[in-house]
Amino acid sequence: MKLNKKPVTGMKDILPEEMRIREYVQSVISSTYATYGFTRIETPCVESIENLTSKQGGDNEKLIFKVMKRGDKLDEAMTQVAAGNAHQDSIADSGLRYDLTVPLVRFYSNNSASLPSPFKALQMGNVWRADRPQRGRFRQFMQCDIDILGEPGNLAEIELILATTATLGKLGFKGFEIRISDRRLLQAMSAYAGFAESDFESVCITLDKLDKIGLDGVRAELIENGKTEGSVDKYLGLFKNAPGTPFDFASRLQGSADKAIAENLEEIIGAVEAAKEADFKMVFDPTLVRGMGYYTGTIFEIAIPQFGGSCGGGGRYDKMVGRFTGNDVPACGFSIGFERIVMLLLENGFNVPEPAKKAYLIEKGVGGERLSSIMAKAKEERSAGRSILVVRMNKNKKFQKEGLEAQGYTEFEEFYNEELKH
Repeated sequence: MKLNKKPVTGMKDILPEEMRIREYVQSVISSTYATYGFTRIETPCVESIENLTSKQGGDNEKLIFKVMKRGDKLDEAMTQVAAGNAHQDSIADSGLRYDLTVPLVRFYSNNSASLPSPFKALQMGNVWRADRPQRGRFRQFMQCDIDILGEPGNLAEIELILATTATLGKLGFKGFEIRISDRRLLQAMSAYAGFAESDFESVCITLDKLDKIGLDGVRAELIENGKTEGSVDKYLGLFKNAPGTPFDFASRLQGSADKAIAENLEEIIGAVEAAKEADFKMVFDPTLVRGMGYYTGTIFEIAIPQFGGSCGGGGRYDKMVGRFTGNDVPACGFSIGFERIVMLLLENGFNVPEPAKKAYLIEKGVGGERLSSIMAKAKEERSAGRSILVVRMNKNKKFQKEGLEAQGYTEFEEFYNEELKH
């Protein structure tokens, strides 16, 4: 039987051209985040199913690639399912991680005694979601996260935004936006409109569709979901004029929002604007939602005009560590949209900046001491930091050189069979 040579739907093979860009982007991320004091960690790609289905991952919990139990435990679970005594989900005891935040919090909860406080973590690794593939979205994809655990003040948000935007600037991105708001402000908006507290999450899910269906679409869906026209119109009236500053917007809520929320946002925006390295703008956006259920305060998102959607985001999740340890720890994180960044660089014809690479073209028949001396010369150049490729010379040397130039080789040295010359 002939095997399937194509990758699984939603996953892809990565060719050398893209791999060079991916490795370069990772190196810029690592080096830039290191200057802000973030240290690299690694967590397993498989997590216990209880952690992954703890009602903190929003819709991502519906997209888990589950791992079945093994051996006798699987046989027993399947017997119980067949008898109608258990749900089919009981045959799984673990799953592939759908993000890096849940694994990080488990890691921190397990190792906090050995970690500094505050702890500034950098993670880069693949995650998996059984999602519908589309432009810039795959079922297996790389995430790059930075998180600060143990810092209760907004210094965490300021550092995370500055480090992430500095990285984007070094990769050549300009004119983008960091949209910022606060989940507590969303709750205040819902209360101001008169929605029941139990309706908060469903209202946010609808509001998150604003950029796709517009205010009229949001209004229709909220009413369809059983909200009164009076409450819906009061709610949407908040967004009909430009929101202005956080203070301006909070004043519209007539006391429903704590003044400290607006003060916090104003302070973050001011500090970032004063210290930023890259060309971008901080934008207060009260319609920003962020889908994860674990966010408790500030939320933010990267908007790059070339993509037309989010290229990363994050926020504060102060209650998540407490789910593991019983004691809450302040925490905040920012995930850069690695796959979408790489996609945009590829589409823009980005070339990785690197030293000139040199190719040694060796004519067929060259061997013995002659070949040994050539390899020794290549070793010397590599020791000096040069990138040297040693290959046999093709009959069509012009075509061979063109192919090597496409791989970044701009210098050539040719070695012929001296015996054949005489």
